[in-house]
Amino acid sequence: MYKIKLYQFSIALGLCLAVAGCKTPAAEIATASAPVPEAFGAVKSGDTSNTSSLKWKEFFKDQNLVELIDVALKNNQELNMTLQEIEIAKNDIRVRKGALLPSVGVRAGAGVEKVGRYTSQGAGDATTEIKPGIETPDPLGDFTIAAYANWEVDIWKKLRNSKKAAVNRYLATIEGKNFVVTNLIAEIADSYYELLALDSQLDIVKQTIALQSNALEIVKIQKQAARATELGVQKFQAEVLTSKSLEFDILQRIKENENKINFLLGRYPQDIKRDKTNFTDLLPAVVNSGIPSQLLLNRPDVKQAELELVAAKLDVKVARAEFYPSLDISAAFGVQAFKPSYLFTFPESLLYSLAGDLAAPLINRNAIKAEFSSANARQLQALYNYDKTILNAYLEVSTQLSKIENLQKGYDLKSQQVEALNKSIDVSNDLFKSARVDYFEVLMTQRDALEAKLELVDTKKEQLNAAVHVYRDLGGGWR
Repeated sequence: MYKIKLYQFSIALGLCLAVAGCKTPAAEIATASAPVPEAFGAVKSGDTSNTSSLKWKEFFKDQNLVELIDVALKNNQELNMTLQEIEIAKNDIRVRKGALLPSVGVRAGAGVEKVGRYTSQGAGDATTEIKPGIETPDPLGDFTIAAYANWEVDIWKKLRNSKKAAVNRYLATIEGKNFVVTNLIAEIADSYYELLALDSQLDIVKQTIALQSNALEIVKIQKQAARATELGVQKFQAEVLTSKSLEFDILQRIKENENKINFLLGRYPQDIKRDKTNFTDLLPAVVNSGIPSQLLLNRPDVKQAELELVAAKLDVKVARAEFYPSLDISAAFGVQAFKPSYLFTFPESLLYSLAGDLAAPLINRNAIKAEFSSANARQLQALYNYDKTILNAYLEVSTQLSKIENLQKGYDLKSQQVEALNKSIDVSNDLFKSARVDYFEVLMTQRDALEAKLELVDTKKEQLNAAVHVYRDLGGGWR
């Protein structure tokens, strides 16, 4: 009898495999994009030294900036939210891991049943004695205490692949956190250098106001000596007022930038500690770009995209396994009786069961097919996202390296421009005092010098930020 059942079970298994296997759709695999170029520019270099390997405390030399970043890494709300995403992904692994193990529980229950006398069960109970001379009670009670277990046998690795997908998504959230850290550090550095630049521009404007006020006093004296007119006085007065208005604009931008930094640090407004030295004397960090293939190992967003691609491929395997038969095993062991006093009367009250169910979808599998198609589409989507992330990483580094080079050339020329305009201010003032040039030339010279100095500070700020951006784009900052 057991051999017949086993034979029937084998026939059912073979039939399920044959029907399910014949109609299982194939997954679509997209072709990856072209490999990463061998260099960031036209000239190939075998130098693999990469600035991204530096820890951020080694890359940034300004101690005030280091202290600000330290506070941000503890208090920033976005970073803390990302840490909770890691916890969520970690718990998902536990859920998937639990699905691989049997679920075991304890059940206790009580009930009563009254069946009709003229039914097969009622007639049988009426003619059956529980014990000699004791008829079956009517109504019949039911008291049960039992342990039970259910287990899905992972014959097609569906549950194991689901767990592996969860592990890869957990690792992807860690890389996502690293990417947030990298961008947070770069944003704080940008804002800090912006603040230093505004301080420098404020000093330049104040110096210009003093210079313009001195010229205003000269033109007033010349008017009294009939060597200038009221028009000149009013023009110089207007220029002084314009510069004073610019001073308040810069003060407002300083306050806004301080509040931005405080927000990134997760604290209410307070002064940002900084050294107000000569901003234009600051030198950007020297950056070694290494080779483009190192982006695959150093950039957190690239590694995150790669892990999400692996997880998506595993999801396709899980979805494919839904087409195959599933084997569920259930078991129970305990005691059952119609009266509580009989619960522990052995072996009469003993109950146990062991069953195996083999099931495979044969008809109306549209829902499974739709889920498989969605999983396959998500896999292709993850692949395209991986290619896009690599392309974006390469272009970001290439752009910033070009920017560093061009900014240095532009800064050198602007420095020469500022030096020439500073000399022209002294010359124009001397000529104006001797009435050899009119007030208009003096005004234009001072205005050009102010604009050139402010642009020089902006260029220096962009140089410092460009170095930070290359460090970020190469994958530095999260270590």
